[in-house]
Amino acid sequence: MSASDSAKGWYRIAQMDSDMAHNSFDTMHPKPFELICFHTQQSAEKLLKGFLTSNAITPPKTHDLLILHDMCIEIREDFEPLRMALGRLNPFGVQPRYPNEIEIAEKDTLRALQDMDSVTMFFREHIWGQTPDI
Repeated sequence: MSASDSAKGWYRIAQMDSDMAHNSFDTMHPKPFELICFHTQQSAEKLLKGFLTSNAITPPKTHDLLILHDMCIEIREDFEPLRMALGRLNPFGVQPRYPNEIEIAEKDTLRALQDMDSVTMFFREHIWGQTPDI
């Protein structure tokens, strides 16, 4: 599989995580804040891993968005503005999957959705130049 095909796979699954987060927030009652936030983090993680893959770098097996971010910055410095959004999403990669690990309110979930969308928008504007063919 080519690096381009592998990256498209990461991007496709990132979009599924994003869709799951938004659809769950919009349609489920009560809203599963923990799962929504988990999917926001997962979407960002897969976007970063897709970018690394597209640059012939095998992404590490980590959920730490800041480690992935630092790797992306080594390739392109324009990733720097994502640091704050990724830092806010970072705790949602593992903690929401376990009971009593993290308390998430609706305002936290809305912020996570905004952060995920800002990461996606960065990819659309700076990496893909348009929506990728996934």
